Amino acid sequence: MSSTPVSVDSSARSMAAAVREREISARELLDLHLERIAERNPQLNAVVSLDEERARAGAEAADEALARGERVGPLHGLPFAFKDTHAVGGWRTTYGSTLRADHVPDADELIVERVRRAGAVTIGKTNVPEFAAGSHTFNKVFGTTLNPIDPSRSAGGSSGGAACALAAGMVPLADGSDMGGSLRNPASFCGVVGMRPSLGRVPEWPLYNQWETTSVGGPMARNVADLALLLSVMAGPDARAPHALGDAGTSFADPQPATLGGLRVALSTDLGGAFEVDHEVAGVVEATGRALAGAGASVSGEHPDLGLAEDTFRTLRAWHFQAKFGALLAEHPDAFKASLADNIRAGESLTGADVARAYGQRTALSETMREFFTAYDVLVLPVSQVPPFPADQEFPSAINGKPMETYLDWMRSAYFITVTGCPAISIPAGHTRDGLPVGVQLVAPHGADLRLLEVARAVEALVSPTAG
Repeated sequence: MSSTPVSVDSSARSMAAAVREREISARELLDLHLERIAERNPQLNAVVSLDEERARAGAEAADEALARGERVGPLHGLPFAFKDTHAVGGWRTTYGSTLRADHVPDADELIVERVRRAGAVTIGKTNVPEFAAGSHTFNKVFGTTLNPIDPSRSAGGSSGGAACALAAGMVPLADGSDMGGSLRNPASFCGVVGMRPSLGRVPEWPLYNQWETTSVGGPMARNVADLALLLSVMAGPDARAPHALGDAGTSFADPQPATLGGLRVALSTDLGGAFEVDHEVAGVVEATGRALAGAGASVSGEHPDLGLAEDTFRTLRAWHFQAKFGALLAEHPDAFKASLADNIRAGESLTGADVARAYGQRTALSETMREFFTAYDVLVLPVSQVPPFPADQEFPSAINGKPMETYLDWMRSAYFITVTGCPAISIPAGHTRDGLPVGVQLVAPHGADLRLLEVARAVEALVSPTAG
């Protein structure tokens, strides 16, 4: 046996290694996680559709494969709960909607297919907002997911169940998706790591529109090295996803920490006044800048001009939601939360010229970032404009006394980056005076996901409260 026993708080890499070396069985590892789920999930409500019987059968099969001497994947024997918007064949997948409360897909979608092929043991799903809309996880099927650090607060969303389950030790890794910040915001709120990869890095299939590129799938973990392990499984081309990038997933498996000396860092708390930021969140970002400068990085208070991002994101989001959910809303007008219904209806009045304008602006934003990153290696800014807010609110009503009119207003620091197509990662960087987690967002050029992971590992070691 290992001199350092595996626990639910161990790294995913050490768990996977212990299973491969037969230091712990997949069944024993599952039991540890089921015990933690039994302890914390009744209060936090992060894991849903838990099926212990099938999970135990999966762990037993994982142990038998090892006993036969079979070659196993990098996630072999790790318990895994998939985001409840990702289809798992034969497993209840509700999308957080009463309209899909009893839905059981026939087959795995691509992300699930890859994670399961890598040896993960499916145990259930993680909770989401209704159809993954909004960065606060609540729905009428399962209820609200609470923050594992302070259960009176939001866990964020839409991958809120995933981030909460990770932080609470219920799972070692988690999958998610990100349109307006759904991998990044909950990571910041729960004190874990979440990455929105470059467009095309993690292919998705099936999709109603393979050319719709605001939402991407991606990984979450408790540290950057574990996140890279999961990305190595998720990433890589697939013939069914025509805009998938060609790099092999394995190229992301073991990023080494970058050298911070001489790193060209642009740091901004609000992209030049583009959005309101809570003073304590801004303070964590500024402290990160000071730490980077102290480590030898060249830190400048510069930022790209992303003024086109607001109209671009809102137009494409409304167009996407109307195309995907418009017919369903017309058939079931009372089955959607008001904020989502309003967003869907906002797409009804859009013209072809509106959508064309948004795509033209998105092209301009991509060019802005390409030029910006000729002078800088990484952009540092807030992940979320607020720390975790009270769980009984749908969204923050104000920031520093300034009213937030819609459920999207407080997410600009995340969705402005969405429409650039660049990879972005949230890493824990500090806490508020009340002990609530605050992450910082690191952004790199499109396609530079490996470089972003290398920088993130170095920054994590410098500023993350849980690094080490």
